[in-house]
Amino acid sequence: MSYRRLMLCAFFVSQFVAGQSKEEKMPREMPSYLLGYSSQNSEKEKQWEQKFREGIVPGNIRENMKRLSARPHHVGSPYDKDNAEWILSKFKEWGFDAHIETFNVLFPTPKQRVLELLEPTRFVAKLQEPVLSVDPTSGQTAEQLPTYNAYSIDGDVTASLVYVNYGNREDYEQLDRLGISVKGSIVIVRYGSGWRGIKPKVAAEHGAIGCIIYSDPKGDGYFEGDDYPSGGWRPRFGVQRGSVMDTDYPGDPLTPGVGATADATRLAIKDAKTITRIPVLPISYADAEPLLSALKGPVAPEGWRGGLAVTYHVGPGPAKVHLKVASDWALKPVYDVIATLRGRDDGQWVLRGNHFDAWVNGADDPVSGQSALLEEARMLGELHRQGWIPGRTIIYCAWDGEEPGLLGSVEWVETHVDDLKNHAVAYINSDSNERGFLESGGTQDLQSFVSSVARDILDPETSLTVLQRSRLDSIAKAKDAEERKNFRSHGDLLVHALGDGSDYTAFQDFAGISTLSIEFGGEDDGTQYHSIYDDFYWYTSFVDTNFVYGRALAQTIGTAVMRLADSDLIPVDYSPQFEAITKYEAELEKILKDKQDEFTERNLELQEGVFTATTDPRRPIAPPPAEAVPPYMNFAPMKNALEALKKSAEHYSKAVSAWRTNGSPELPEHAKQQANTDLMRVSRLFLNERGLPDRPWFKNQIYAPGAYTGYGAKPIAAVREYMDEKKWKEADEQIPQVAKIIESVSAGIEKAAQDIEGVLPQTP
Repeated sequence: MSYRRLMLCAFFVSQFVAGQSKEEKMPREMPSYLLGYSSQNSEKEKQWEQKFREGIVPGNIRENMKRLSARPHHVGSPYDKDNAEWILSKFKEWGFDAHIETFNVLFPTPKQRVLELLEPTRFVAKLQEPVLSVDPTSGQTAEQLPTYNAYSIDGDVTASLVYVNYGNREDYEQLDRLGISVKGSIVIVRYGSGWRGIKPKVAAEHGAIGCIIYSDPKGDGYFEGDDYPSGGWRPRFGVQRGSVMDTDYPGDPLTPGVGATADATRLAIKDAKTITRIPVLPISYADAEPLLSALKGPVAPEGWRGGLAVTYHVGPGPAKVHLKVASDWALKPVYDVIATLRGRDDGQWVLRGNHFDAWVNGADDPVSGQSALLEEARMLGELHRQGWIPGRTIIYCAWDGEEPGLLGSVEWVETHVDDLKNHAVAYINSDSNERGFLESGGTQDLQSFVSSVARDILDPETSLTVLQRSRLDSIAKAKDAEERKNFRSHGDLLVHALGDGSDYTAFQDFAGISTLSIEFGGEDDGTQYHSIYDDFYWYTSFVDTNFVYGRALAQTIGTAVMRLADSDLIPVDYSPQFEAITKYEAELEKILKDKQDEFTERNLELQEGVFTATTDPRRPIAPPPAEAVPPYMNFAPMKNALEALKKSAEHYSKAVSAWRTNGSPELPEHAKQQANTDLMRVSRLFLNERGLPDRPWFKNQIYAPGAYTGYGAKPIAAVREYMDEKKWKEADEQIPQVAKIIESVSAGIEKAAQDIEGVLPQTP
């Protein structure tokens, strides 16, 4: 289910980033000290880091991938367990204290899948990706999961077909204007422009009784480049598997909020809120083309037209289809491999994770990230053998069950949430890893930190650091001059807000832990996302062919893990976080103003008859409905809270600067412990234990996915989600609640600043 590259790239430039001053053409150099380090420990750390980075071997990463992706290894499969046991053995070999934690989760697998066109002609969909002679593992058909969407409800439906573009809510608004209802119909939608699980959710809300999701070649097929095996893009019969679990909560559908241990109390399947209400099936564009060709009715709007050589009609009919889906709704084991390298302070933990389960062979998603993680762990073990002992305990996590719905990581965090709140400093995630630019998401208290790491990693295909290259890419992709100015005004990377869809979710949104998710990408020569062709042959032919970006990922994250573990003070900086949250608040005000202007203008044009006059009488489209103009909302409590956050962030920065001015001396042990304990607690203060309205599992009041975005973040969701629903009064009522959270965070930062100031020499 990983939070995919294309969505990250699209979201990347829309978020705030601190760049560098416009007088500078390159990023400012970091001082000789490292963030959070005493001057004495900084030099020792640099020496260990240099050894670590020099020791990372691309060939090892290649061999890890070859082994892990050798056979299909979905949840419950023999090779999934075999991989878990092999990973465990490697951690132990490298000196980690490692074990497997097993959880029992609901994971449906298909028993029956039928899709056929009944009228106006007969066609039976193949629902099968063909074996390719050049691709050795594509022929492991007996072990492969069929093409399906996990957590689709069972169903057997027959109805007329309607094409609904991407199946987002705005697409149904367009259908309404065309006078077309999907009630009682089966909809066909294309992948893209949002997470797949939203498509059947919105379809059901509009009365559809079934949903078909297909991969249009304009999205990831021949429209982008040569298709596989001539090129790297999705071929004619390629299918994207994936979960369509709803976003009320991630993890096991039967045990929300608690670990899915053997003795856990479970919901009945009928009471699980995250299972779809209508049957869903993914198909290839080869299977979709006869269905789309059989549709008549209005020609689809221009933006709805894909890359097939057909005229895209909306319907309904005369196409009539039969859709049947039935699954085995059994509990399956997931095997989380947890490996610990004890530090001098076992009371503070740095966590690092990547999942290893896949829909099929999964060389890119997720083995490219897992292979780098294992090479990091090998080299950390080697440093430990040479005498390096981390200051804090390091915990490496190889997650199982991510693809169906973050099953392994969520159940582990739910089981250990109290310990994590007491001990976790930060969690660093990765998933897929490809070629190109460093991408970083997470909580912006780690933005300066990850930027300092990125300054020390060389991009393997240019003479630039990965920081320089990623920043320049951001400038090139900026949407306007103002955004380019922002990128140039400082020297940091962007750390964009994270939504849902990879294993950071439970750490950030449920446990309140500072989080980073790091990957390379953006220069890909194709995708076989969730297909049988995402395998070793495809990856080594079209992606990171010599594993130099796998090496760069291991160097980047391994360096970050070492710095987090060894820093005297946890290397946080709250000014970028204040700036990001300020931007999120400003976006709320802009949304309100834009909607007020939009609805005022729309209502005026309705009165003037603009829509009636401009519609083509031969192709009529109804005017949009009149909308009540949103009332003014009181953002003052949040703005006042942000002023307090600004002052506390500045105070903390001044306290750390004063420490550096005094030569970054080693702090007294009791003072260091107190400061780090208070710093660790700041991220917990973003939580409201009541959770978001209607989604109590999501407790973070700043960072969360949207209920209708899935992977995409909706910062300050408690307010934003109500605004999206045009529930202005309810949105307004949430503002003081969010303000209180920000005020609490401010107080926590202030306490940490005072801790540091209390042990510094007093100036006369």
